[in-house]
Amino acid sequence: MDVLMQVLPYLVVAVLCSCTFFCFGILYRKKVAESEIGQAEVEARRIINEAIKSAEAKKKEATLEAKEEAIHLRAEAEKELKERRSEISKQERRIQQKEESLDKKSENYEQKEEKLNRKLKEAEALKEEIEEFRRQEWETLERISGFTIEQAKEYLLNNLEKEIQHESALRIKESEQRAKEESEQRAREIVTMAIQRYAADFVAEATVSVVPLPSDEMKGRIIGREGRNIRTIETMTGVDLIIDDTPEAITISCFDPVRREIARIALERLVHDGRIHPAKIEETVEKARKDVENTIKQEGERATFETGVYGLHPELVKLLGRLRYRTSYGQNVLLHSIEVSHIAGMMAAELGVDVTLAKRAGLLHDIGKALDHEIEGSHVQIGVDVARKYKESAGVINAIEAHHGDVEPTSVVSCLVQTADAVSAARPGARRENLEAYIKRLQKLEEISSAFPGVERSFAIQAGREIRVMVKPEAVSDDELTLLARDIAKKIEDEMEYPGQIKVNLVRESRAIDYAK
Repeated sequence: MDVLMQVLPYLVVAVLCSCTFFCFGILYRKKVAESEIGQAEVEARRIINEAIKSAEAKKKEATLEAKEEAIHLRAEAEKELKERRSEISKQERRIQQKEESLDKKSENYEQKEEKLNRKLKEAEALKEEIEEFRRQEWETLERISGFTIEQAKEYLLNNLEKEIQHESALRIKESEQRAKEESEQRAREIVTMAIQRYAADFVAEATVSVVPLPSDEMKGRIIGREGRNIRTIETMTGVDLIIDDTPEAITISCFDPVRREIARIALERLVHDGRIHPAKIEETVEKARKDVENTIKQEGERATFETGVYGLHPELVKLLGRLRYRTSYGQNVLLHSIEVSHIAGMMAAELGVDVTLAKRAGLLHDIGKALDHEIEGSHVQIGVDVARKYKESAGVINAIEAHHGDVEPTSVVSCLVQTADAVSAARPGARRENLEAYIKRLQKLEEISSAFPGVERSFAIQAGREIRVMVKPEAVSDDELTLLARDIAKKIEDEMEYPGQIKVNLVRESRAIDYAK
């Protein structure tokens, strides 16, 4: 306690000293701060004064520049105004000159109008004098002749009419005689020229095709075990295979060129492949059928390209291709149509008629023959219906309808197609009547058989001595098969005339198909 009392005075003195030094420190710092603030205020006033002086100097410079720019713009405006005044003065002088020129022209026109009016008045007076003179002349003529003007006109016209009628009759008769002689001569020249320019060779279509074989051993493979391969081929294609003593060859016989071509292609592929069995035969025949369809399309396109007939409907092109496998009295119908197109086009060119229309009508004139074995009616009517369906022109339709004289031709093109068709058909060796009758008999035979219910397909083979009928097994039973064969034979006897006898062969085949998965 005593120690504390001794130390306490020193502590009080120390605290008082610290407070005194602290107050002196605060006063010193305040004085220093006031000094720095005074210097900053002096520096700020100096900067402000300098800025005011700089701004006034720049203001004076800007004022001077603005005054100079105003003086310059004023000078340019005065110069432009002076130029415009000069240009306006020039335009005023030109307008004044034009007005003076127009005034002069107006005075000239007025003078000419006055002269023209005087001449018109003189012409009217002269016309009145001429009319008076003519009136006096007609009165004098009437007094001398004893006829009035109307009577004289009627007398002269009657005499003139009689003379003209007589002269016209003579000239018409001479013209008709001369035209008849010249037309006959000209027609002969045109037809002869067309035949000479298009001298195409024709070979009558045959009813058989020959397939070469690499060896006679292949004949046995084609026949197959117990004849199953040859039966499958004949059943699928509807042709008759003739395997005789001819070395290394098989003959395919059928009146239908499409079937014969399918069979030929299929048989050639089977021979080349070497694998010959019923399943392979069916596959190959289907492929050959598709290839023939493609060939039909290509043949139609080739015919249009060869004749220069473009813009045909695609279906008409296909029908043209089908004509490649159609014959008329042994003559290939597509080649015949191409020839008619060329001949009609040549004759049209000689006569100055539309060559394009003549060629088009000539190419399509027998288009109905592509369908005449599928649709009721003559090939002419079928062709007309097809042409109308695919929007052919009236000229082409009339040419199709009139090419056999069923209707009267309405244009020169129809007459040319009629003539060209007759020329093409009449060429020596182009047609054979017996072949066409034979083919029609076979087609009729197939149509009669196919008309019965339950018949799937029918094929006339063995030169028409046998009709092979494929029936649907689900529609015709074994018991009904015999009755159906008798019905077909009876209808053939009633509706057809044929030499010898015809074998009616019905085939009913049942198949069961499944797939191993």
